[in-house]
Amino acid sequence: MRPFLAACLASLPLAAAAETPVLTVMTYDSFTTEWGPGPAVEKAFEEVCGCDLRFVTGGDGAALLARLQLEGAATEADVVLGLDNNLTAQARATGLFAPHGEAAPTGLPVAFEDDLFLPWDWGWFAFVYDRTKTAMPPEDFRALGDSDLKIVIQDPRSSTPGLGLLMWVKAAYGDRAPEIWTGLSDNILTVTPGWSEAYGLFLGGEADMVLSYTTSPAYHRLAEKDDSKDWAEFAEGHYLQIEVAGILASSKQPELAKEFIAFTQSPAFQSVIPETNWMYPATEIALPEGFETHRPAKSLLLTADEALEARGPALAEWQASLGQ
Repeated sequence: MRPFLAACLASLPLAAAAETPVLTVMTYDSFTTEWGPGPAVEKAFEEVCGCDLRFVTGGDGAALLARLQLEGAATEADVVLGLDNNLTAQARATGLFAPHGEAAPTGLPVAFEDDLFLPWDWGWFAFVYDRTKTAMPPEDFRALGDSDLKIVIQDPRSSTPGLGLLMWVKAAYGDRAPEIWTGLSDNILTVTPGWSEAYGLFLGGEADMVLSYTTSPAYHRLAEKDDSKDWAEFAEGHYLQIEVAGILASSKQPELAKEFIAFTQSPAFQSVIPETNWMYPATEIALPEGFETHRPAKSLLLTADEALEARGPALAEWQASLGQ
């Protein structure tokens, strides 16, 4: 065989590999862990896209938007997965996102129409506790503040659950929110950058309760056969989180990005959400047996614009309470 022909043939696998399109999805840390949705989503999408799906992580949910704002149009991401309803107004104002072109999903407890951000899961925020250690959990924020229970929460500047707690208190109490934070200030053991760190401290016995979701105990019931964890129902109601995906306008793979956004609504994606992300799927698919025991009697939610307007004052109230 002639040397130049041998060299050409040897280069064929590399050339083929180079032609495989790469789609980069920016998401939060826990999504890509071995127990998160990432591995199953990557495998399922690559089976139909003829592409290489790659995840890059940017911290917890709220940190994703900060990173995107810093990187701007130079970001390597084609899609962001993990912003939520409290961040969509701010994200829209950046001008970094393109329309997704998909119909709104029908499995949400509220109507959600947004041409830039498509829901893929949702849940209610709640304080999770261990029933073997806390027999009588508080029934509202005031009772929690009056108790000697130690709680772990997340930083609202980097974490969507942390921001969700601010919106929860603001939606429930409005101008009286500072009173609630004053009451909670001596209950807060620590504030973590993200959800994983906070939940780990709770599981390690460092705190009595942790800010998480009403669906978090489902993990312990289904994955660990442990029925000791539960969530405390609050009389004020529970704030909804809706997690969304968006296409970056600077994407080098816009058609593939749209294909992935559509894929987030498919059974292949949605069916893995309950037992990997431990949230409710955005579409109407059956939940695993034992996934939920009951739902909050009352839901709280601010619109995207209301959340944006409330964020600054709520953050200032929270910071003032921690400084006391």
